[in-house]
Amino acid sequence: MTGTDAPVLRVAGRPVARYVTRPELPARLSPRPYLHPVTTLAGTPVTESAPADHAHHLGVGVAVPDVEGHNFWGGRTFVRDRGPTELDNHGAQRHTAFPLCDSDGFVQELSWVAAGTELLRERRTVAATALTDRAWALDLTFSLTNITSGPLTLGSPATNGRPGAAYGGFFWRARKEDAAPDVLTPDAEGEAAAHGRRADWLALVGAGWSLVFAGATERTREDPWFVRTEEYPGVGSSLAHATRLAVAPGDTAVRRIVTVVADGRLDADGAAALVRKAVSP
Repeated sequence: MTGTDAPVLRVAGRPVARYVTRPELPARLSPRPYLHPVTTLAGTPVTESAPADHAHHLGVGVAVPDVEGHNFWGGRTFVRDRGPTELDNHGAQRHTAFPLCDSDGFVQELSWVAAGTELLRERRTVAATALTDRAWALDLTFSLTNITSGPLTLGSPATNGRPGAAYGGFFWRARKEDAAPDVLTPDAEGEAAAHGRRADWLALVGAGWSLVFAGATERTREDPWFVRTEEYPGVGSSLAHATRLAVAPGDTAVRRIVTVVADGRLDADGAAALVRKAVSP
């Protein structure tokens, strides 16, 4: 590690990811901790942060566009019958503690605050694990606990009236290249075939790198994938696909995503083999 304000994850002694703990960002970007840059073992970057096309896309992290009307995603808010709208409704994820912080991972506690009120407390666990001499795995679990006295619901532009835009939860903004990356799942190929559907894993395959995302719990695998490649390269797991996700007072929503980060272009068989190795039973 380089210090608890900017932990650096290492695999086999090589730095593979930096965690920005306290980003200095304008309120409209919904400030939150994130991983960037993330690289392959050979050093190829596979994330982008604050790109020109979407300044609120911040590497790898957790972001939700609608928590009881508060925007923890950044940018404009999709309003039913109005479309994307600039609102003064942005929240922030504030780092509170690192109960554990080591060279291969950390446990973090965060507070989700909007309009001066704490809505959620999160425990985030991140670990980096070697798989082969060309691949490693990033294991990210987030647990969101409703600490208010009433129910909270989490939504997305899709649940607010924008079809196909069920983003919110885990999100990875990937490296943008001249050509869009390929998309693979166990039984489909291409953005259109994978977007909005459930699959045990989903791969983005770029010019010399591959990312394979896998839900590592039964509940996580129930969430459909959000996929973009033509407009920009990004993958997320949809917490609120068709309906809002309700979290009762004191209850916790938990999701775990394991991402294989590999040098080279994986095919479906290679992706599946690495997922089996990365995701423990």
